[in-house]
Amino acid sequence: MTTTTTTLPGGTYQLGDLTVTRVGYGAMQLAGPGVFGPPADRDGAIAVLREAVELGITHLDTADIYGPHVTNQIIKEALHPYPDDLVIVTKVGSRRDAEGGWPHARSPRELREDVHQNLENLGLETLDVVNYRVGGLDRPEPGSIAEGFGALAELQEQGLIRHLGVSTVSAEQVAEAQSIAPVVCVQNAYNLANREDDELIDALAEQGVAYVPYFPLGGFTPLQSAELDAVATRLGASPLSVALAWLLHRSPNILLIPGTSSVAHLRENVAGAGLELSPDDLAELDAIGR
Repeated sequence: MTTTTTTLPGGTYQLGDLTVTRVGYGAMQLAGPGVFGPPADRDGAIAVLREAVELGITHLDTADIYGPHVTNQIIKEALHPYPDDLVIVTKVGSRRDAEGGWPHARSPRELREDVHQNLENLGLETLDVVNYRVGGLDRPEPGSIAEGFGALAELQEQGLIRHLGVSTVSAEQVAEAQSIAPVVCVQNAYNLANREDDELIDALAEQGVAYVPYFPLGGFTPLQSAELDAVATRLGASPLSVALAWLLHRSPNILLIPGTSSVAHLRENVAGAGLELSPDDLAELDAIGR
């Protein structure tokens, strides 16, 4: 499969020796309701993935726990054999239970099993990037991450993983991981109204480490802000477009992975991320999360 050459907002960024578009795509919404089971429209899910590639997106974020297994299997069906420039980023560290919960799965044995499941369901021999997710739904939990991250570093040495990242972590946990093996990205909850990681983002930018915000549009509760609405109205854009564009402006090391199961919404997200924001717009928006 080949990609269409497209200039996406924000340009590209390096994850180790891999080049990705700063505007990526998050595949979580391709599973069924609650990220559980199959989607109602499998053909529609396949169409979204193929459109992302056609748009020039080279950063695809997923996890084998989505479904579980469903999303990765759809990715394989839609895109395998993968374009040479497509970078698939997955994550490990939790499982799904029968009730649709997200229990932790951090033992070395569980992490090895999860890596092999990702490899099998994606149809790969090596995973481009694996994020070790260690916190709760949207915030870090205290404690050492050395055992789990060390287990993933061993799989990296065996050639099963190209690069490592961490997710839902504190600055101290990032540093602990970096003492074990190089970290190419940090994936935490962050958006216009949730600014707790501002210092971490700036520190990572100085190190050349990517920061990938999940819940970029507020998560399960969309961003609600009179100030955001005012800027969006003035620009003739949607509030969500403004929120995505702000993230690209926030720091050059921020990579976007907004998700959708709609081709039309995917196109809107890409276009919205390229919205031009003036210094006055940015000043107004910056004040929201302060």
